[in-house]
Amino acid sequence: MNDIQEYKSVCALCPRRCGADRSDRSSGFCGVSDVLTVARAALHYWEEPCISGENGSGTVFFSGCTLRCVFCQNRAISRGKAGKHISEDRLTEIFLELQKKGAHNINLVTPDHYCRAIKRSLNKAREKGLRIPVVTNTGGYLSKEQYDILKEYTDIWLSDLKYMDKELALRYSGASDYPDVAKAALDLMVRDTGIPLYDEQGMMKRGVIVRVLLLPGQTEDAKHIVKYLWDSYGDTIVISLMNQYTPPSEGLPEYPELMRTVTDEEYDELVDYALDLGIENAYIQEGGTQEESFIPPFDLEGV
Repeated sequence: MNDIQEYKSVCALCPRRCGADRSDRSSGFCGVSDVLTVARAALHYWEEPCISGENGSGTVFFSGCTLRCVFCQNRAISRGKAGKHISEDRLTEIFLELQKKGAHNINLVTPDHYCRAIKRSLNKAREKGLRIPVVTNTGGYLSKEQYDILKEYTDIWLSDLKYMDKELALRYSGASDYPDVAKAALDLMVRDTGIPLYDEQGMMKRGVIVRVLLLPGQTEDAKHIVKYLWDSYGDTIVISLMNQYTPPSEGLPEYPELMRTVTDEEYDELVDYALDLGIENAYIQEGGTQEESFIPPFDLEGV
């Protein structure tokens, strides 16, 4: 019996399958245990327009991440160093509080490793009157098991597709399998979600948005991502081309190529490439994004 219990405690939820016993408050590769840890829960105005709208997106920032990208702009929470432990019942209350504040949706940022607990909290919230759509905001590195849990409560997928090059994925995210894993997950998202659906105000109610963050010097890989998305899904998804990459203030001594912003020429080349392919269902970012902060303070607001 003890052997069976020990086996069941081994975490194999995410593609890392690190084997940690997260149930006893030990941290897995994601940097956290299975105790819900949240760093901020508030209206957020800096997502794509069909997500944030005028009222803001009801964004819940979860601590920990299975990718740990070296350039992560949310590293304070992705490394599991910020946030507050909360109960599932408190998370249910948070969802309802955000709806009461007028949020267009509930936006779950990096929920992958807490998907089981979030599912239970959302079920309770819906029983108590939660009616707005749920956005799963993910890096795209999802196992089939995670996807199957997440899809049960996801109306809108807001997913990254970070790399097509496996060597880049290994160098920057320690995951050479990222392209294969993320593409498989994206296939399921599109298959199960269908074409984008909007309300009369232009707010997305259902659909898939794929973010392509252009990294310095990696225009060709970004083009490969865009070409793959267009060839695979056409205009059945929304593509978000992002130029907001900002080098971390603490520096990246082992990655000097990432210690600059993306140039206008690099981003224009990517946008022109997308337009030449015929892509119309897309968002682009205009000047000033690298000076503006898209990183909210992880100060436990709303937690």
